[in-house]
Amino acid sequence: MRILAIDSSGLVASAAILADGVLIAEYTVNYKKTHSQTLLPMIDELVRMTELPLDELDAVAVAEGPGSFTGLRIGSATAKGLGLALGKPLIGIPTVDALAYNCFGTERLICPIMDARRSQVYTGLYTFEQERFVICREQEIAAVEDVIGRVNESGRPVIFLGDGVPVFAERLRQGLRVPYSLAPAHVARQRAGAVGALAQLYWDSGRLQTAAEHAPVYLRLPQAERERKEREELEARQNSAGRSAE
Repeated sequence: MRILAIDSSGLVASAAILADGVLIAEYTVNYKKTHSQTLLPMIDELVRMTELPLDELDAVAVAEGPGSFTGLRIGSATAKGLGLALGKPLIGIPTVDALAYNCFGTERLICPIMDARRSQVYTGLYTFEQERFVICREQEIAAVEDVIGRVNESGRPVIFLGDGVPVFAERLRQGLRVPYSLAPAHVARQRAGAVGALAQLYWDSGRLQTAAEHAPVYLRLPQAERERKEREELEARQNSAGRSAE
């Protein structure tokens, strides 16, 4: 069982190859490069170093979102292109789930927070029960204050990770009423290895897609579409007000 895993959902670009449940290679970059510059060269280097021809893969796994709109499009396009060219299935992995899976085995509640701007985060709540990954609250977009409230309501010690942690560190410090910790650097951001490990579980349960079926999961509209919708709603209100005045 050989899986190529890709995660370009945030600032981090990461690619990995797993074979029979073993992470045999991983390439992760989180430094001033665009995913269009890094992702394909990273995959090429993995293939060269492992001497694994792409046509010997069984599936391509990709972090399907939420996350950066541009990053998700690049990751999905790369995965779809490989899937179509190689005739291989795709495995779409929820970004926040994969991020949480970095903390395998912790007894704490796991709360990833990815900065979604406008004081919002992409988040979810997770735990492990006897090494079984449990989704307590599915990934969503939420206000930081709402996340803090839910964690406080749980009453459980919690571990935070994701690029939203440094952005909202002070709000977390002021608002949390339960013991909390921050994930260390090696598991605090997206990793393709975690995407691939979850993809193995998805494969075992038959949760596969064709390349044609795959599409990113944004959770909210891109900024250009949001602005267009806001303009249309404003124009509709103004027109309605004009008709009322007549």
